[in-house]
Amino acid sequence: MKLLKKIISIVEALVFIITIIFSNSYKKTYAQAANEKQNPVKAAVLLYRSDDVYISLVRKSLEEIQKNNEGKIEFTFYDGKDNQEVQNQTIEMLLKSKGVDLILLNLVDVKSAYDIIDRIKEHNIPVVLFNREPFNITSVQSYSKAIYVGTNAAQAGMFQGKILINLWNENKAAIDINGDNVLQYVMLIGELNNKEAIERTQYSVLTINNAGIETQELASTVCNWNRETAKENFEPLFLHYDGRIEAIISNNDEMAIGAIEVLQKYGYNKGDNTKKIAVVGIDAIPAAQELIKNGEMTGSVFQDYSAMAEACYVIGMNLVNDRSPLEGTAYKFDDTGVAVRIPYKEYIGK
Repeated sequence: MKLLKKIISIVEALVFIITIIFSNSYKKTYAQAANEKQNPVKAAVLLYRSDDVYISLVRKSLEEIQKNNEGKIEFTFYDGKDNQEVQNQTIEMLLKSKGVDLILLNLVDVKSAYDIIDRIKEHNIPVVLFNREPFNITSVQSYSKAIYVGTNAAQAGMFQGKILINLWNENKAAIDINGDNVLQYVMLIGELNNKEAIERTQYSVLTINNAGIETQELASTVCNWNRETAKENFEPLFLHYDGRIEAIISNNDEMAIGAIEVLQKYGYNKGDNTKKIAVVGIDAIPAAQELIKNGEMTGSVFQDYSAMAEACYVIGMNLVNDRSPLEGTAYKFDDTGVAVRIPYKEYIGK
C-alpha cells in the first residue's frame, strides 16, 4: 500500500512537471505567433523609375520571391517616374491608406531621404531603402525601423579599373591606340550628387592610376543612367575627338550600350580589331552580357539584382515582425550600423 501511494505521488509530480513544461511551451509559442504579422504582409515598393533596366530586374526578382512565398507577402509597385514629387505623393497616399505594413524605397532624389523617413517614422512603418543610397546615411540612422540595402560603389569602380588594367597589361597595343603610354578616356556619369555615380567615377580612374598607368580624361558627360541620353551626349564627343578616344568608362551598362551604338554607327566595335574602343560598364545586365560575349564590349561589373531583392525581403520581414533586422541571416552591417552591402563581381564573359 505504501508502495502504491509512493508511485501515485511520483506520477502526480511528473504530471505537474509536464503540465508546467507544456504550459510554458504554449506561452512561448503563442508569444511568437502573436509577434508574427498577419499574412500576407502588404509591401509597397516605390521605384525611382520603372523603365530603368537594372531596377526592372530587381522588380522581377521581388515578383519571383512573392511567387515562391505565397501567402507571406504581397508586393505592390509604384513608379516614381524619376520625379520626387510623384514619389512624395505616392508616399502620402500610402500613409493615409493605413494599408501598408512595409515600404521598400528606391529614392528618386537621394537628398530627400530625411524628409521622407521622418514622414514614414510618424506612422511607425518599417522601411528598407535600396539601390540608390541616401546622400547622408544619418537619415537612415535616425529611425530604428529603417535599413539601407545597397552596394559598395567604390568596389564597382575598382573592378572597372582592373578590367582595363588587365587589358592594358595583356595587350597594350589594343588599348593604347596612339602609343603614348597614356589611356585617353571618356567618362559617362550616371547622375550629379549621386554617391554611386561619384564613387564609381573616382575609383575606376584611381585604380588605373594606382597600377602605374597614366590617364587623360578627354571629356565627361552626365547621362542620367539612360541609354538614349548617352547616345545623344556621346556622339558629338566621339566626332569631336576623332580617333583619340581609347576607352569609355560608364557608370552603368545602359549608358555604355548607348555609347556602343554610336561606335557601331561609325563602324567601330563590330568585329574589326583595328577599329575597336574599350568599353566598360556596371550591372552586367543581359544586353551587356551578350555584347561582351560577342566581343563588342570589354567588360562589366555584376550587380546582383536577385541578391538585392532577397535582402530587401528578408530584412523587411524581420522589421515587420519586430525582430532584429539581420536575425536568421548571414548579412553584416557596415560601419554605419544600418547598411548592408551586396558585393559586386567582375564580369568579362569568361
